[in-house]
Amino acid sequence: QVQLVESGGGLVQAGGSLRLSCAASGLLFNTFVMVWFRQALGKEREFVAAIGRNGITTDYVNSVKGRFTISRDNAKNAVYLQMNSLKPEDTAVYYCAARYLFSSTQGDYRYWGQGTQVTVSS
Repeated sequence: QVQLVESGGGLVQAGGSLRLSCAASGLLFNTFVMVWFRQALGKEREFVAAIGRNGITTDYVNSVKGRFTISRDNAKNAVYLQMNSLKPEDTAVYYCAARYLFSSTQGDYRYWGQGTQVTVSS
């Protein structure tokens, strides 16, 4: 049974930083592309960042480029999202997801975590 468990969310002031973690189990972790999505209140879930199996290839939504960094540790079955220079518009529930092939479409993903709330105050 695949499990993805996010942690690290919280309340932070604008300009601050948070580091999200996602611990994976029940899957051959190094064969999956790992992705972070987020969903703000009243909005659709959107793609944030992705990292390839070997941890080299990454992709980001334009709004977080230069501020967020995705990384992974295949030995620990974990993926991370370092978020710097946070803005109030980054407020959302952040989810990690796993898929064999990359897609920025949330409907393509079968495996999801439960989400972690990130709130950025102005």
